[in-house]
Amino acid sequence: MSLRRPSSTVGSSRLSLLSADLNDGSLSDSELLAPVSPSLNLREAWDNEFSDDVDPSVAFFYKPRSVRLLILMLAGLVYLAMFVANTDDVVFNVKVGIGAAAVVFCLIGMIQFRDGPFVRPHPAFWRIVLSTSVVYQILLVFVLFQNKHTMREKFLPYLDPTVGVPLPERSYADACTLTPQTIWDQMDVFVVAHAVGWYAKAIVLRDYWFCWILSVMFEIMEYSLAHQLPNFAECWWDHWILDVLMANWAGIILGMKTCQYFAMKQYTWRGITEIPTYRGKVKRTMQQFTPHSWTDFKWEGTKTFKNFVAVIGLLYLVLQSELNAFYLKYLLWLPPSHYINVWRLIYYFFMALPAVREAFQYMTDRRCKRLGMHAWMATANILTELLIVIKFGQGEFPEPMPWEVKVGWAVFGAMLGGYALVRFGLKDDFAGSKLSGASSDSPDRKVRPIVERVPKSRPGKSAKSVGKRRSS
Repeated sequence: MSLRRPSSTVGSSRLSLLSADLNDGSLSDSELLAPVSPSLNLREAWDNEFSDDVDPSVAFFYKPRSVRLLILMLAGLVYLAMFVANTDDVVFNVKVGIGAAAVVFCLIGMIQFRDGPFVRPHPAFWRIVLSTSVVYQILLVFVLFQNKHTMREKFLPYLDPTVGVPLPERSYADACTLTPQTIWDQMDVFVVAHAVGWYAKAIVLRDYWFCWILSVMFEIMEYSLAHQLPNFAECWWDHWILDVLMANWAGIILGMKTCQYFAMKQYTWRGITEIPTYRGKVKRTMQQFTPHSWTDFKWEGTKTFKNFVAVIGLLYLVLQSELNAFYLKYLLWLPPSHYINVWRLIYYFFMALPAVREAFQYMTDRRCKRLGMHAWMATANILTELLIVIKFGQGEFPEPMPWEVKVGWAVFGAMLGGYALVRFGLKDDFAGSKLSGASSDSPDRKVRPIVERVPKSRPGKSAKSVGKRRSS
């Protein structure tokens, strides 16, 4: 699929501005800034004003190659079926078949799915990410209809014979005396993982306050769920010093500095053949893997009730995706360093980039009438994982939630609901009562309809002059 549409396509389309209101939620950052002509819709206006001129040296990558890809796909299937998976090893044949089916679906999605909000390094890359989310959703639905014993002892050992045994859970709350030695004992690879993870979240969310709220809320979630997952039990200084003030803070600061760099950068794109030096050509090639443009996210969660609900929903989904990683690892007996956990985190990072961009557009752009496909699929993935956790967690956590945790969350929910009521409900009612009170001096006074009086025409005065006086 080509990044730029031919000029004939643009010229032949005569859509009104009403077509812009039918935005599918997948416009790129530059498209939203494009001036809309009365004869062009948003995407076509962006094609004229903001898209790159296709460099002849790389034009091959921007032309449709559907027939060639079909031939290449069939040739690959013939090779795998006839020469690779043509054995009596059932486990090996199943692995190759599942992998080939996933690759074929991603190839179909790369060719047939519509473009997302990003165009770098290539729109096809983000179509592959979307296809991967569909494959992952299908896999999650399959797992949802199994039981935890089948997944632990039969299905997962087929993929990796080293799994299928219960995991030893480590508690981080054994020695909570604040000394240099105890702090050093808590330093492990997960501290670095914390910093890298929050760097990625800052790149995705692009907002200091959003990231800080998430950082604090996740520590509160660890306090609340420590009775279920032993590795959530940590010392107070581990929660608030090592995690929040050191690892999380470092990742958030570096991530936001990266966002500021992209926001202040001047985006000028030149073709590779137009650059005279070899060093310039290499630099331009590397820039292909940077954003085409950048939009700062201003979530404004207290501006309107819609923004408030959307921000609360996004906060919940991010926290839920984090909790899903720990619960799935615990319930499926997967070690933290297992490749399934690692690839899941990598997938969610690339999926969250366009998904959060589409969610922000849906929340802030009045022209956007539906949620983008990346955001839709990311939400489906997270909530389906939650269903698996709920199903597989039955009987796994006999210890009830402590009463102080229940009281704390009840107070938090009441405060959140009370704030929303005061901020959005009572304020509107008070404003409406003021308007209704200003419309009449007393409740017994009848409000008479306002009738516009048309002065009668005097002799020598034409109706035209009367109309002119009315309009003034």
